[in-house]
Amino acid sequence: MGRPLSQVISALRPRRQRIEKRCQELKQEVEGLRELRRIAGKAQTDIATALRIKQPSVSKIEKQADMYLSTLRGYVEAIGGELELLVRLPERPVMRVYRLGNALGRTSRTPRGARPRRRPAEPS
Repeated sequence: MGRPLSQVISALRPRRQRIEKRCQELKQEVEGLRELRRIAGKAQTDIATALRIKQPSVSKIEKQADMYLSTLRGYVEAIGGELELLVRLPERPVMRVYRLGNALGRTSRTPRGARPRRRPAEPS
């Protein structure tokens, strides 16, 4: 004899919960910057004004496959967001990177290991 419908439905409940959870996770993901901007309710002209660039430049940024993190950070901040950089390594907890480039106190113009120039001594 077959199982009652209520048992079949009960057995499917955990699977349905997993599916619903994954569905919510997918809804939190976005395909690209254009979609992110639309979710934020901003127009390209709004972003251009915030970044002090022209609207066609915003369109170009949205189509780029590769860009500087500073460009992405500026774009995200222009739509009212905050960019976080997370690093996941095997067998390590997720790490958040706060600063890039100048993290060791160097500027991009000071090569690693270079000594700062001394000022010439003033005549006495």
